[in-house]
Amino acid sequence: MQSITRATRVGLFGLLIFAASCDRNAPPAEAESAQETGYPLVGEVISVDAAARILVVHHEEIPDYMPEMVMEFSVSAGDVANAQVGQKIRAKMIPQDGGPYRLVEIWPLDPMSDSLVKAGADALRQDTMIRGRGVYREVGESLPGFTLYDQTGAVVQSTRFRGKQVMLNFIYTRCPVATMCPAATMKMMETQRLAAEAGVQNLELISITLDPEYDSPGVLRDYAAARGIDTVNFSFLTGPERAIRDLLAQFGVLAKFEGPLINHTLATLLIDTDGRIIHRADGTQWEPRDFVAKMHRQ
Repeated sequence: MQSITRATRVGLFGLLIFAASCDRNAPPAEAESAQETGYPLVGEVISVDAAARILVVHHEEIPDYMPEMVMEFSVSAGDVANAQVGQKIRAKMIPQDGGPYRLVEIWPLDPMSDSLVKAGADALRQDTMIRGRGVYREVGESLPGFTLYDQTGAVVQSTRFRGKQVMLNFIYTRCPVATMCPAATMKMMETQRLAAEAGVQNLELISITLDPEYDSPGVLRDYAAARGIDTVNFSFLTGPERAIRDLLAQFGVLAKFEGPLINHTLATLLIDTDGRIIHRADGTQWEPRDFVAKMHRQ
């Protein structure tokens, strides 16, 4: 999608019509598990077997299904890597025949973290409403504040990136269109490589999910690992859907939600060390070298 004016962007946001988009009506096979019937679960991790991808969890009663008990659960590589003994979690339990039940959609359950993320979402919503028709942030404006979870389940606040050069985009892990999210991720990876070769020392790359209902921290960790992404300075962020929607509005990314996200456009932004947006590219027809050329060396 080519660059468009602010007025056009706002008008299109109301219409929610897109020529190029990701369509989750045809998700890849590995995403099908998310459609299975499951049961909400809250519990505490008792032990972690990383090699077998097994968590032993002491879970609360599951009303009308199962009493409180200690059970083994199979989980993804990303979820087992994030798990810690003594950690409280919320998840969806998927019954299975002939083996351990599975846990998917695992989120850390910590009052302090939850409070920070909620406060961040509240502040972002207030800022979005105050900005009103001027919600879309032009080049030259500042990065909005946010508080989300990264791919390890840690809380990440936008203040963490002060004094850094930031390259930011939005993707979702189940995107089946090669020219959309997969292409955007590949270009972010190429930019990361070229920036390192060019001696850019203070770059942080951020991909925020468009699909927080599915893209839990563990799913994002699996996504990065499957592509061999160096996450030392590349964060994948997720969090409350309302916070994601507000960020989409403020960054001018057009999205159509029907429960989970179905269609979206793409935007990639470069933010300087003062937190100002200095460059923007819509779609995937941008060159990593162009972004690197605009970065300061140290």
